Amino acid sequence: MPANLSPEYKAAEAAYRATRDPRARLDGLREMLRTIPKHKGTERLQADLKARIKELSEALEAPRKGAGHGGPSHVVHREGAAQIALLGAPNAGKSLLHARLTGSSAHDAPYPFTTQHPEPGMMPYADIHFQLVDLPAVSAEHPVPWLAGTLQTADAALLVVDLADTDDIDQLAAVQDVLRARRVTLTPRWNDDDAAPVQATDGDDDPLMVRLPALLVANHCDRVRDPDAELAALRELAQFPYPALAVSAATGHGLGDLGPWLFRSLGIVRVYTKAPGKPPDHGRPFTLQRGQTVRELARLVHKDLERSLRFARVWGHSGFDGQHVGADHALADGDIVELHM
Repeated sequence: MPANLSPEYKAAEAAYRATRDPRARLDGLREMLRTIPKHKGTERLQADLKARIKELSEALEAPRKGAGHGGPSHVVHREGAAQIALLGAPNAGKSLLHARLTGSSAHDAPYPFTTQHPEPGMMPYADIHFQLVDLPAVSAEHPVPWLAGTLQTADAALLVVDLADTDDIDQLAAVQDVLRARRVTLTPRWNDDDAAPVQATDGDDDPLMVRLPALLVANHCDRVRDPDAELAALRELAQFPYPALAVSAATGHGLGDLGPWLFRSLGIVRVYTKAPGKPPDHGRPFTLQRGQTVRELARLVHKDLERSLRFARVWGHSGFDGQHVGADHALADGDIVELHM
């Protein structure tokens, strides 16, 4: 990181890192470029910022071009409680896994590179949904130039590997090498309370590095005799620090564990709202992350509510029933909130 960065630049960088919305990230990149001190020590970062701005601008503008000319957009707008990217080597079984979890029509075939563009789908869990995005196979032989741009909106990644493939360790290493070259870092640190601290790695000070918590999803566990032993051996031999689950997209084994695992590890908090004198709306909760407050809820309900919020009443785990709380009150899963303007 170049020295002597201004407070304005640091504020713009913090805003950029804090959002997953593609247009907000584009605005953040432009503000970073505007406020960065212009001297020799920042020349490389200035060039990187310009390249990322161009990449993201083109991805966002692609759908506006005429049909048949611009092609599908490579930017997937985030929906649901979280956006989860599916990454993996060729023939790891990502597309069938995606189809089984989301009920989508993602094309699956017994040959590599069947997925050519981002394929979003919604995986239901309890009364919320996770957005799973199937992506082209990660391979040095068939690079995907827009991959890092697409991953900017993701909250986490499922790193899919074929547990029955004798080259699975090499698969993992190759995928991570390609991602690092594209300035994408996978981390074992999730948002759950038991997340272990991890050592700093190269690129931790790179503002344009995409950092995603990752879960190793060992697919095709139905093709091995002892899935748990095979998975333990894979993690030990590959020195793989990430949490892992053994599943089978073909038989459905282990797929029911993914929703609860993501809900817990992402620190998802479901909050239900009610109008004064009315029953709560249990149909569709708002989703926050653990530690977020009434202020963030008001912003989700409507951007103007945050400014006009006076207080809230809360029923649930974060307070006694009907408790009057302020904007900085942290909410808990299952809370019912009545906002007062």
